[in-house]
Amino acid sequence: MDDQKTQGAAGTVLVAGGGIGGIAAALALTRRGFRVKVLEQAAQLGEIGAGIQLGPNAFAAFDALGVGDLLRSRAVYTDEMVMHDALDESLVGRIPTGEAFRRRFGNPYAVIHRADIHLSLLEAAQATDRIEVVTSFQVDRTEQGDGVVEVRDRAGHVHRGVALIAADGIKSAVRQQYVGDAPRVSGHVVYRAVVDRERFPPDLQWNAASIWVGPNCHLVHYPLRGGEQYNVVVTFHSRDEETWSVRQGSAEEVQSYFQDICPKARQLIELPNDWKRWATADREPIGEWTFGRAALLGDAAHPTLQYLAQGACMALEDAVTLGEALRVCDNDFVAAFARYQQARVARTARVVLSAREMGRIFHAQGVERLVRNSLWQGRDADRFYDAMAWLYGWTAETCLA
Repeated sequence: MDDQKTQGAAGTVLVAGGGIGGIAAALALTRRGFRVKVLEQAAQLGEIGAGIQLGPNAFAAFDALGVGDLLRSRAVYTDEMVMHDALDESLVGRIPTGEAFRRRFGNPYAVIHRADIHLSLLEAAQATDRIEVVTSFQVDRTEQGDGVVEVRDRAGHVHRGVALIAADGIKSAVRQQYVGDAPRVSGHVVYRAVVDRERFPPDLQWNAASIWVGPNCHLVHYPLRGGEQYNVVVTFHSRDEETWSVRQGSAEEVQSYFQDICPKARQLIELPNDWKRWATADREPIGEWTFGRAALLGDAAHPTLQYLAQGACMALEDAVTLGEALRVCDNDFVAAFARYQQARVARTARVVLSAREMGRIFHAQGVERLVRNSLWQGRDADRFYDAMAWLYGWTAETCLA
């Protein structure tokens, strides 16, 4: 080891990854009195992507991290979640997300730009002198010994800490080292874009998280940033063999998959000037996330498909649960990691597996499509709320139960 390239500090926790999960974990650690060094591979911190949906469990996590008020000021609060059949335009289901929803779950349902979440967390991190960010550092390998974790990159730079939280995303180098499992490529391709309100169809400017479900495809839209923009997401089953990737999309490719849907929904795919294309994947749930003084968090631990809109929410829950585990274990990392893992494995595995199943239901065709519609059409709000209670009822106070 080149000592000139080695940096470390007693009592410092290393966090690999400066995304939503990594910065949330850093905030949770500072609330337990630790100094934190965030190791980010990009040259500067920031978030790619477009809008995401936030369930009540996300707001419970934001409150526990001390950023709830800031996030609430930047979110758009929807009146409902609504599903239409993309073939015949019929209403499949409507879930009100107003006052009754808030009474049931203690928090709202909202939509927001990913960058606004990251900015809010980052502003909170910058307000403390306990978080240092190191950019242009791509984790290559970790080593442990004598109560210390060392993290190095390919250039030979090394950082040392008392523990490592690996929030380094869906292609986590830390998970690769300790688990070495392969991704499960879904074959589902997601196109995302943001469209200004003046270009968005007036007959679709609903204050709702809206989805149009069709055979092997669906479309999503909802307002962002006070209704000044709209998030547009389309998903389809690719006819090609896919690899886990993100790249620029092609308007011609999108058009080719949505020939049979109704004209009202088809408007959405005509809008964007610039599409970003994700070929999606998840991983099989695993029962072991912690390895000595290293622990996985967020997508590094439980990458999931998008069909429950819970990827960021689960990372936020992870961060809060980790902080609570350290609190009850008096900052003993080995004991706290065991409590954290015990509390999170089954819940996040349920999200991963449920997201897969929800994708199948959304994309039903033939008789299965008719069954889906008949099961959900006319269902009242309380029945929908009961079905979502396991997911949206999470709180920081009960997260270790």
